Amino acid sequence: MSSPPHIVLPWVVRRTRLPLLSLRCVDCRSESATTGQGRFRVNANGKLLDVWLLVRCVTCDRTSKLTVHERTPVSSFDPDELEGYRVNDADLVASRLLDPLLARRCHFTLDWTGAWRLDVPSAVTDEAWPIRVAVAFEDPVPVRPERLIAQGLGLSRNDVRRRVKCDVALHRSTSAGFTFTVLAGD
Repeated sequence: MSSPPHIVLPWVVRRTRLPLLSLRCVDCRSESATTGQGRFRVNANGKLLDVWLLVRCVTCDRTSKLTVHERTPVSSFDPDELEGYRVNDADLVASRLLDPLLARRCHFTLDWTGAWRLDVPSAVTDEAWPIRVAVAFEDPVPVRPERLIAQGLGLSRNDVRRRVKCDVALHRSTSAGFTFTVLAGD
């Protein structure tokens, strides 16, 4: 026997702004910082460059530096990347901020609260069941599939547990794409 045809809906998790950083301020001990306008500071010492991403405390407005490159030969930089640092390219700021190696090296985590949205296509869901949904992430936004599905379908989390079959654990955060199937309601 073959399975009934599925409607496949694409959902996309998109960043609406850069996330806040969970990083302790040395002045006021606040745990929250932002990249603000997204600026780099580049310092040349002979043929070596230092590059920092500037962040500021949300509470006291103190500016701090996150080391992106330290004592790196100018010749090892791609010219486009170097120009991006010079003009404070927004895409370059985002890629450096979202780099897990930079986060580990500079001891910060990202706070995605209010920094993303779920784009769900409008579709008539009363026609064919089950419905298959493919979730894609444009940026590594960590969300719990259970909460994301509940938000997207307008269901309670109990209904999600009862009616959804997912290829990842519903209760663990993920930032990788996944698929799930919604079964017809009772």
